[in-house]
Amino acid sequence: MCLSTVYRNSKPDEAIMEYVSTITFDGDNVVCTDLMGEKKSFKGKLTFVDLTGGVIRIDCE
Repeated sequence: MCLSTVYRNSKPDEAIMEYVSTITFDGDNVVCTDLMGEKKSFKGKLTFVDLTGGVIRIDCE
């Protein structure tokens, strides 16, 4: 199973969400869901995804 960690572009060393299994979009929001079903919504855009390395970067506030 491939799970990823989400980072903010402005703070690339600070994880804002871990164990992300699903990414969806709701208008201008990127909605991430973790392994336990917890969802977090980020206003911004997806800028980078490395599925092999488990890294997702979002340009958000």
